[in-house]
Amino acid sequence: MISDGRVGYLEELEHELDTRGLLARVVRTRSGPAFLRVVNPEAASLAEDVTCAPAPGAPECPLYYWWSWGERMHRVDDPGGAALKVANVLQPLTGWPSGHR
Repeated sequence: MISDGRVGYLEELEHELDTRGLLARVVRTRSGPAFLRVVNPEAASLAEDVTCAPAPGAPECPLYYWWSWGERMHRVDDPGGAALKVANVLQPLTGWPSGHR
């Protein structure tokens, strides 16, 4: 079971993402760790699930935010920096390069 401290870090990131216009909410499951579901409201197919955990083989500290594909994203002590990364990933393309069909 995920500790309340980890949920708190997810909630901090949730707040940062909300201020950037993204929809985010902490999801608590019965059988797995809590995660943060993030959706770009202007392009709902652009979504990401962020988790919070230590690096493999490391003690509980420091904790990191993790992308859904298992790559470490950012330390939890900087939720603003993590939010910037998520916001960049969830931005829709502004247009195709010319000549692409």
